[in-house]
Amino acid sequence: MNYAAQLPAVADFRAQHESGCFVLPNPWDVGTAVYLQHLGFKALATTSAGFAFSRGKPDGGILLDEMLSHISEIVTATSLPVNADFLNGFADEPEDISTNVKLCIECGVAGLSIEDNSQNSAAPLYEEKLAVDRIRAARKAIDASGVPVVLTGRCEAWLVKAPDPFRVAIDRLVAYAEAGADCLYAPGVQKPDQIVEIVKAVAPKPVNVLVAGFNRELTLSQLADLDVRRISVGSGLAAVAWRAFISAARSIATTGRFDDAFAKARRHRCNHAFLVFSPGARRWPNRRPASLQTVRAERINFGSRRSR
Repeated sequence: MNYAAQLPAVADFRAQHESGCFVLPNPWDVGTAVYLQHLGFKALATTSAGFAFSRGKPDGGILLDEMLSHISEIVTATSLPVNADFLNGFADEPEDISTNVKLCIECGVAGLSIEDNSQNSAAPLYEEKLAVDRIRAARKAIDASGVPVVLTGRCEAWLVKAPDPFRVAIDRLVAYAEAGADCLYAPGVQKPDQIVEIVKAVAPKPVNVLVAGFNRELTLSQLADLDVRRISVGSGLAAVAWRAFISAARSIATTGRFDDAFAKARRHRCNHAFLVFSPGARRWPNRRPASLQTVRAERINFGSRRSR
């Protein structure tokens, strides 16, 4: 891995965490990564669930080698910084976390997250001391690499339905911050007052909030006012795409008709977009892609909102 080439992306990603609030969308393949870049997003994050679905597997069903290959593919797809959804680090013990974090860094990432979901239904969260030691091991591996990728400490209390998830999350996030996490994240938090308490508890370190179906009423502006630094959407975009696919496929399978299934299908729009985004792409005779000016005019500015 050419670490010298990786360092500018890492520096850019770290700078984005210093002030304001930015959206970190989650592509699940090269095409979605490229399209998100051209919408104006400034960084990307992988989604373990979105990638797993694309491989015909449930979330958590991906092996380490598959995940590393996927992360490398997303990193090389665009020039943007990429944060890796690295699940539980594909290991239980701290020493193994160190080994795997090193492998993830070698994929070229600008950041990575380590969560405390043990994948054990009998004890879905790692015991707190072990969970903290795992974050500390990840921190040591990052420091030893000489590449200061952003380490996100992630508490899964809400997602595993822990008793009193807010208290569990806030206690653990504080401990993860003290163990060396650069950014803190508890997917599932919904109430603005709880978000504020988390932000205050780990300050001055930045907080990531997941926005998905359960809290979709939250906006970039609202979260910025709560001093949230980063917003991710997890598998949300992948779920939207899968819902449209499933609906259309079921319609064909059950009715034998295609009019409803393909009423909103616009293949040429995708094709034209990628012709514009890929300067070296093949252009068929007598077909003109949408102009770059038109594509740019349709972009939505999802850049960071700077603090007042």
